[in-house]
Amino acid sequence: MARSHREAARRLFEFAEQQQGFFTTKQAKAAGFAGNTHPYHVQVGNWIREHRGIYRLALFPTSDRPDLVLWALWSRNRDEEVEGVYSHHTALSLYDLSDLNPAKLHMTVPTDFRRNSNIPGILVLHHADLPETDVKMGQGFKFTRPLRSILDLIEAGTVERSFIRQALRQAVDRGLITRQQIRNTRMSGPARKIVEEALRRVA
Repeated sequence: MARSHREAARRLFEFAEQQQGFFTTKQAKAAGFAGNTHPYHVQVGNWIREHRGIYRLALFPTSDRPDLVLWALWSRNRDEEVEGVYSHHTALSLYDLSDLNPAKLHMTVPTDFRRNSNIPGILVLHHADLPETDVKMGQGFKFTRPLRSILDLIEAGTVERSFIRQALRQAVDRGLITRQQIRNTRMSGPARKIVEEALRRVA
């Protein structure tokens, strides 16, 4: 019995290690922890219940941004696939581009994403079907690449142009976006005008 418990704990740690210490109910069951044992592990302090169906190993070192993994796991579908991708303001903050400091987390979900009720107040959801080329993997979460993040903000029209220009210039200066990439990317006429205007001022 002790041996099987150790094996289950090892498997659960493997799940959690990829997700900054977090795991889901289904992952715990897949590791070997029966559903009726989950409350016990919370009660004795082995696990911390972070949200419905989402736990964290109590002894796992806390990361700088555990919230990113938590809400990424919240966005999973019935097959346990994470569908949410951090985007817009949030993605730019992850690259440390511009001085935007959003109070909420912006997340893009597929157009067929169905979660009409109980959407956490911390999240702002945008609906779009992102190509894989626009998405980058973090540890336990996904986020949009710099150019996509900036174009999303331009299309949304919710931030001042000065922030857009600042983010574009910093991204080009740091090599996160290349001019060739900009030339090859499809974008609306107004968006291309804003991008090209900003880059004309980059030496």
